[in-house]
Amino acid sequence: MVDGVEVEIARIGARGDGVAMRDGAPVYVPFALPGERWRLDGEDGAARVADGPARAEPICRHFLRCGGCVAQHMPGDVYRAWKRGLVVEAFGHRGIEADVAPVVVVAAGSRRRAVLGVVRRGGEVTLGFREEGQHKLVDLAECPVLDPVIVAAFPGLRTLARLVLKEGETGRLVVTRLDHGLDVSLDAERRDFSADERAELARQAREMGLLRLTVGKEPIASAGTATVTLGGVAIAVEPGIFLQAVPEAERVIADLCVNSLPRRAKTVVDLFSGVGTLTFPLARRVQVMALDSDKRAIAALSNAVRHAQGIKPVTARVRDLFREPLSARELQGFDAAVFDPPRAGAADQAERLAASKVPVVIAVSCSPATLARDARTLIDGGYTMGQVTPVDQFLYSAHVEAVAVFRR
Repeated sequence: MVDGVEVEIARIGARGDGVAMRDGAPVYVPFALPGERWRLDGEDGAARVADGPARAEPICRHFLRCGGCVAQHMPGDVYRAWKRGLVVEAFGHRGIEADVAPVVVVAAGSRRRAVLGVVRRGGEVTLGFREEGQHKLVDLAECPVLDPVIVAAFPGLRTLARLVLKEGETGRLVVTRLDHGLDVSLDAERRDFSADERAELARQAREMGLLRLTVGKEPIASAGTATVTLGGVAIAVEPGIFLQAVPEAERVIADLCVNSLPRRAKTVVDLFSGVGTLTFPLARRVQVMALDSDKRAIAALSNAVRHAQGIKPVTARVRDLFREPLSARELQGFDAAVFDPPRAGAADQAERLAASKVPVVIAVSCSPATLARDARTLIDGGYTMGQVTPVDQFLYSAHVEAVAVFRR
């Protein structure tokens, strides 16, 4: 940046920064909005000198410091247009003019899973997310994005970390709200716990009312079976198993998948199934084959199938679809395929799907960029893409989920 230069913000970029043009090149200004004028002050500084449209009042005291949110200052219409635009632009980069629906935005306070950093200095423990662009943790007093049950547990989580961490040591807390309580996993360098220390950790877990506490890979306390209900089926899950971030978003995604099935569909393959996020809603209507590389996830899914009622037959198999994607021949006979891969997408599996004769392919992704790449492959293989639905389950962040439907 050049000292004293003023720029006008033209749009919002992919990471939530305001974008201005100077000498034909983009200039990125954090937390700036279209229509505002900013003065650039030095290498990393900028100051707003003229307002544009009215700004939204941030709903969290930590906003502008905490790196968890980048968009609380955006008015609702600007925010929704930005989130939808992330999907439109990702497809545009692949030469696809996508029919993108309005964004489905989840409620605040609905996120059921948090990955929090912890560090101990003296007798104090800092717990939170990283500062914007920094390695330093912001010590959270609140988080309006997270489920209030998780936020209420912050003091107890600090106590747990204080019992585990040595002076100056850092760790990571994964907290998930399951059907009957909080599942907490604390990863840290230390592993040499005495019997008395384990007993004290278990006592603290009971006092907090935790469903389960795991430190490292060592189970410390359990107050019952840790289950999550998907598609009406209770699934016993191990620590660290992947779940969609927000139950409401999970239901929206599942409904989109089920409602996109061919009217007379009988068999569906669920690729990258995890513990059955989409398997069980689909199985209320059709027979499902579920595939995933995570042995623990497939074991949990298979066990749940044995106790489930009111579903069609489900077959679950362990298979690394990155190393060994399902071939076009193996896809024969399925009336639809659903794939919900990690952020990297499913390039090789998309190629096999493009070469198949599966009538309907439904793609779910937390990365519009890799979704658009895989969509390009399917379209080039003869599929027609229908409407794409963005689902904003990562509130105020620069991430958005999307569901796209392809038909032969």
